[in-house]
Parts: sequence; C-alpha cells; structure tokens
Amino acid sequence: MIQTGTYVNVIDNSGAKKAYCIKILKGYRKRYSSVGDCLLVSIIRLRTHRKSFSKVKTGQLYKAIIIRVTACKFFKYGDSLNFLENSVVLLSKQNKNIGTRIFGAVPSYFRFTRFMKLLSISSGILI
Repeated sequence: MIQTGTYVNVIDNSGAKKAYCIKILKGYRKRYSSVGDCLLVSIIRLRTHRKSFSKVKTGQLYKAIIIRVTACKFFKYGDSLNFLENSVVLLSKQNKNIGTRIFGAVPSYFRFTRFMKLLSISSGILI
C-alpha cells in the first residue's frame, strides 16, 4: 500500500525514474492507496540517458496512476496480485499518459477502468 511520503518507481518512458508521493487524490483524508488509484507525485530522479531530452523535470508535480504495489491486492473475482516494487505511470492534467511505452506488464484490472490505454502501450498483461 502506498501512502504519503512513499518513494515509487516510474515505469514509463517519460524520463523520470523515481518519484515521491505527496498526496492521494481519491477521497477525503484517505491514507492508503492501491492498484488503480491516482496520486500527486514530485519527480525526484531522472533516467541518466534521457536527461537532455526528457519530457519531465526534477521537482515538478504530476498526477500518477499506481500500476504495481508490494502489498498483496485482492480483487472481487478471487484473484490476487503481489509485486516486488511500487510503480506508477505519469499522467498529464487531462489524465493522458505522458510516456508512450510502459516497461513491464500491467494487471488486467485496467481493462475495466477509464485507463484502458495502459494495456495497449504496455509490454504484457497479467491475470
């Protein structure tokens, strides 16, 4: 589960590598978030080979959607997911992807959300 103050990995090709969670954007006084929730993040570190032509800058604030969480996530239809890292994908103010590719697989949970495009730009689909 991700909460305010958590460092997360950015797994798209926007140029960011690490981000810091500032706020959870779903709900009033919500403390924890899981796969599919939106966050407000600050960019901490950029990828070394993309610094010169990166789409983002260090210290800027962006929306992000959670793709992977280390805590076990149980779904209504009986499946569960568990990953080794906390990962997000950066979004613009209009909730569109900043990057054009996602490194690694994405849970099929996003098939039933408004972020279905994440499945088409990822390298694989889980469960």
